[in-house]
Amino acid sequence: VATHSYGDDRLRHYRQLILTEAAGPESIAFDCNREGPYTGVSDGRILKWNAATGGWTEFAVTSKAGKRVICDGLNDPKLEQICGRPLGLKFDKRTCDLYIADAYFGLLRVGPNGGVAQKLATSANGVPFRLTNSVDIDEETGVVYFTDSTIFFQRWQYVLSIISSDKTGRLMKYDPRSKKVTVLLNGIAFANGVALSKDKSFVIVAETGKSRILRYWLQGQKSQTTEVFAQLGRFPDNIKRKDNGEFWVGLNSGRGILQKFVASKLQYEGVSPWLTQDVVAVRLDEKGKAMEMLDGKGEKTFGSVSEVEENEGTLWVGSVVTPYVGILKP
Repeated sequence: VATHSYGDDRLRHYRQLILTEAAGPESIAFDCNREGPYTGVSDGRILKWNAATGGWTEFAVTSKAGKRVICDGLNDPKLEQICGRPLGLKFDKRTCDLYIADAYFGLLRVGPNGGVAQKLATSANGVPFRLTNSVDIDEETGVVYFTDSTIFFQRWQYVLSIISSDKTGRLMKYDPRSKKVTVLLNGIAFANGVALSKDKSFVIVAETGKSRILRYWLQGQKSQTTEVFAQLGRFPDNIKRKDNGEFWVGLNSGRGILQKFVASKLQYEGVSPWLTQDVVAVRLDEKGKAMEMLDGKGEKTFGSVSEVEENEGTLWVGSVVTPYVGILKP
């Protein structure tokens, strides 16, 4: 496993896009014209980076205008259920619509011109979503794959979900033609990031509570079965697929009590980079093999990495807590 390239070379070219209001750019997305990045922040807004002006502009909101007086610029987890908290983002490249997994409001969609997002789904099989988390799209069929982390705990209680060994997370799909939600897999220990394979034969989902990635087969002889895709040494968060079919997995373990909790649960043979390196993201191939690790070198800027999105060779680094988006150029 290569652990040096991004950790050493790219850190020299690291810079940040500062958020002047709100914080926590959890997920990164680029639209059908390759413009962006777009990101969701703590006050319920989706922001778009304007390279020409060097600043952020509001693109969409997850709650109606009447609440914006309370919400704009907010960074208070206790008010997220009023303002919304957009987590996973993904553009449908066919329609230019943006799909949003909002932790409190469910699966949402907003058109190419932005505005107030429309609710698409808030429950499955009669069970309400409690922490809608991540989203990916089959751009041929328009089917949306997304996760609900737990049916018991809201986002501000996520640590309780993990340390209590809650296993109520769900992987689901939403069909925009029938407007139907189907549960593909349940019993997941904090269902988190999700990504469809390049050939659309399987979808992978982060099972954060067990520090691993699961693969759910959509096609072939193994259709509708599940297996472990990769066992990790950190808590996986969002997953983003590269154009070549590989996957970047953000590892949002922090460097405190949660990481100690992971280390106490896993057994290693010999010297493991999970113990000797400050691994904040890992690149996996289509078989789940670790190809490269991003070593944060203990830098404060990488204390909470939720996502790594690769766009034209540049790595865009998201975080659910920091007031900036990180950029790592080749």
